[in-house]
Amino acid sequence: MKAYQADIAKFETTDTQIFGISVDSVPANKEFASKIGVTFPLLSDFKRTVVRDYGIFNEEGGYGNRATFVIDKDGIIQHIDEGNVAIDPTAAEDTCNILSHKKTTTP
Repeated sequence: MKAYQADIAKFETTDTQIFGISVDSVPANKEFASKIGVTFPLLSDFKRTVVRDYGIFNEEGGYGNRATFVIDKDGIIQHIDEGNVAIDPTAAEDTCNILSHKKTTTP
């Protein structure tokens, strides 16, 4: 999340909203976000609905696997990074740039 925070200005230039989702409680997320200096929203999926719906729930561990989803304004998933590669925002930034360019060149 720190890498996404560090690159937040790049995402903002592509009219992109960043947010994190964790299976931890709202208070735990608030404390974690404050501790690592994240200013974008960190949402709680305490009931694990989102991680199940997106297919990244680890049943044995009871947590959501690390993943990044780029979802366009029509609600269509345009890019997915899973595992440790999801820590690096580069591919998400590239996808957002492409989507932003398409938006500005589409009649």
